[in-house]
Amino acid sequence: MIGIWTVLSAVIAFGVTALLGIWFIPFLKRIKFGQTIREEGPKWHASKDGTPTMGGILFIIGTSLAVVICLPLLYVTQSAGNSLGVGEPHLMMVKVVGGALMALAFGAIGFIDDYIKVVKKRNLGLTAPQKLLLQFLVAAAYLASIILAGGDSSTYIPFVGSVNLGIFYWILALLVIVGMVNAVNFTDGIDGLNGSVTFFVSIFFMLIAGFMMSSGMGVYAAAIAGGCMGFLLWNFNPAKVFMGDTGSLFLGGAVCAMAFGLNVPILLLPLGIVYIMEILSVVLQVTYFKLTHGKRLFKMSPIHHHFEMCGWGEMKICVVASGITILMGIVCVLLTLFGIV
Repeated sequence: MIGIWTVLSAVIAFGVTALLGIWFIPFLKRIKFGQTIREEGPKWHASKDGTPTMGGILFIIGTSLAVVICLPLLYVTQSAGNSLGVGEPHLMMVKVVGGALMALAFGAIGFIDDYIKVVKKRNLGLTAPQKLLLQFLVAAAYLASIILAGGDSSTYIPFVGSVNLGIFYWILALLVIVGMVNAVNFTDGIDGLNGSVTFFVSIFFMLIAGFMMSSGMGVYAAAIAGGCMGFLLWNFNPAKVFMGDTGSLFLGGAVCAMAFGLNVPILLLPLGIVYIMEILSVVLQVTYFKLTHGKRLFKMSPIHHHFEMCGWGEMKICVVASGITILMGIVCVLLTLFGIV
């Protein structure tokens, strides 16, 4: 289940992230790394213009430090044959370390994007083709590492069991990773939303890792949860700092690392339902707008802005989104607990 190194991982990530904000946020202000609010966004967001961005660096440092400290301690203190839980130890090590590196690589893409926005004064940052190319390369490298470590194309499907999808698994996995990373990115639009949803996603993946006896992935999930909570101290409404694409792309990579590392990417459908609703609302809005020559399906997309336009406060949206994630997380844990996945 949940061991001492898992708990310590969460504590370190939380503490480092929270304390680092005391120095790092004023530093971002001094160097004028402020967010430029897009004109087409909600009008009341104009007051947030100039709020420091790239705050995702806080939890990237916090979670990375927690993993670097706790994973080696975990592996040393457990017996060599079961150092990473059920399954082939070497493959699990690749999944944990490779997944962590994948998240960092996505965070690096986000950092480049944020840097262009802030320093080069190009509000949209990297172009869409540039982002997608880099994201597909990172996802492909991660999947290649699993293949080279002996991973196969089998995955668990609830009520069905292990299914080998052959080459189609790797194609689907590539599309799912890039799609989910961008879905998590779209979820970052109001104070506290992305951090709170991803906190609960990480908590449930941590529990699932415990039931699956995957201690290494449990440590990683705990670090992400702790980092998100430490960041929320600075990001709850009214936010003192935004995570930027640096943080949101990192979190997207981390969510995928947990799902694929535990070999349950199918659980991204229920557990990541908020992320999926966010990106789906954008796709539907754009498609409907083009088909109807200017009409809108939602008042604004992503969908959290639609609810804002309907009069919902930012905190209410965060609470509802977190509640949905908790309910779906309970379903995922029950599926795991009763051996359905």
